[in-house]
Amino acid sequence: MAQLSLEHLIQRPKKTSEKPPLLLLLHGYGSNEQDLFSFAPELPEEYFVISAKAPMAMQPFGNAWYTIYWDATDGKWSDDEEAISSRELIKTFIDETIDAYNLDAENVTLLGFSQGCILSYAVALTYPEKIKNVIGLSGYVNEAIISPKSDLSAYKHLSVFSSHGTVDQVIPVEAARKIAPYLATLGIESNLKEYPVGHGVAPQNFFDLKDWLLQH
Repeated sequence: MAQLSLEHLIQRPKKTSEKPPLLLLLHGYGSNEQDLFSFAPELPEEYFVISAKAPMAMQPFGNAWYTIYWDATDGKWSDDEEAISSRELIKTFIDETIDAYNLDAENVTLLGFSQGCILSYAVALTYPEKIKNVIGLSGYVNEAIISPKSDLSAYKHLSVFSSHGTVDQVIPVEAARKIAPYLATLGIESNLKEYPVGHGVAPQNFFDLKDWLLQH
């Protein structure tokens, strides 16, 4: 098989179908493709699960989708140009995986954590024709890396699950509370599930997203 744009791990569906739905896992800053893949055995059986590795290697280990800078005067900020490059890379990778593994192009779910969550929103809101569901964990919407559609009917099929820890010290929950109002401007209904945890996925959060996936 031809080399795909991103290194990745796969878990084939336990329930076989002619064209399985794709569940693409996008990890957070400084992590790798193994991280969210630990969820894979517990995910609904009909999904073809792919966990992608972000393209930028970090030192001494881990990977990133884009650089985050910490600066004494400006505080913390992200490289939006790199983030847009990763958004495009993920879009290309989705097309490649659909071809390579014979998946259902009409049934693609993105599950992203932190940086992966921010990019999941960017991909889905810029290319809604490619995405059916978004599961956004511990992230927010960065409008600077999204090119929203002017015709809002492009979003009518899109479903969103978002969750956040109320004591997250990496990305404050206030950032996540802006997701639903922003999505509402695009005609997308969503609500934020909050859990009493930090920057991570609580067991109850995982059960809730799994239930949501089974319904969508």
